[in-house]
Amino acid sequence: MGKTTIVVLRIVIAVALLGSLAVQALIVPLLWLDLAEDELWGRIVLVSLVVLGVGTLQVFGVCVWMLLTRVRRGSIFAESSFRYVNVIIGAILVAAALTWILAALLAPGSTAPGVVALIGGAGVVLAGMALLVVVMKALLRQAIDSEAEARALRSELDDEVI
Repeated sequence: MGKTTIVVLRIVIAVALLGSLAVQALIVPLLWLDLAEDELWGRIVLVSLVVLGVGTLQVFGVCVWMLLTRVRRGSIFAESSFRYVNVIIGAILVAAALTWILAALLAPGSTAPGVVALIGGAGVVLAGMALLVVVMKALLRQAIDSEAEARALRSELDDEVI
């Protein structure tokens, strides 16, 4: 991965993290006030879903940032990289579950069924993204194993060559 790609991706992640902080600091309180006419439990649940959903995006962004750091240092092909990949998978699955919970909460109300279906579909897409990251994790595993095998073969050759 080129330096330019890493820098651009880091800029995108930084902007997304700043935007997510703005959502949590500015938009969430306004959402709370906007829901003043609803029941308290509904306000709490909806605002909590938004805060937790934004939190999953923040966790995802931080983990990708850490993986980019490992790419830049040339240490991505290490067992310790799996820690970040596992957290990314978990964050995406939590986001999917939160999306399904939101759809379930909106279904009995006055929300149009199509909107509820779209939200539920977004949860399915998120779950699919988690599965994609699982596949990418398997590819990382293969790359790490290949790297270790190549290192062992180089070591054997170094021992054999006079």
